[in-house]
Amino acid sequence: MKVLSFNPERCIGCGICEDVCSETWFKVTDREKSRIRISEGENGSFSALYCVQAGDCIDVCPVEALSRNKQGIVLVKNKVCVGCLSCVGFCPYGAMFYHPDQTQVFKCVACGKCADACPENALEIVEIDTPRAPGLQV
Repeated sequence: MKVLSFNPERCIGCGICEDVCSETWFKVTDREKSRIRISEGENGSFSALYCVQAGDCIDVCPVEALSRNKQGIVLVKNKVCVGCLSCVGFCPYGAMFYHPDQTQVFKCVACGKCADACPENALEIVEIDTPRAPGLQV
């Protein structure tokens, strides 16, 4: 399956990936509406939070709004999602997001827009067999 991969050694924390993501999916520049979140640690290094497509959230959804497509990507069916936030609380990676302006949750679908925009090539879409935690290089 193709997933997003993050190399913390290359990240400079510019936030371009977050801006591009929110613009792509919500047509606004608002990092709170990004499906990837970059944060700086105490030592000055950066980490990325995004969905690794593990699928742990699928079974917790009471209305079956989450499913995995043929490519292995976990998708949210917006017309089915009732915004109960069960998946947000359940995600072991904290990679299911919501915004008060939205009824439905949202998450990374490994579209690659952020990777294409990253000036330092800290993000890329890679092929893996098994989902793994964000920040682990493939």
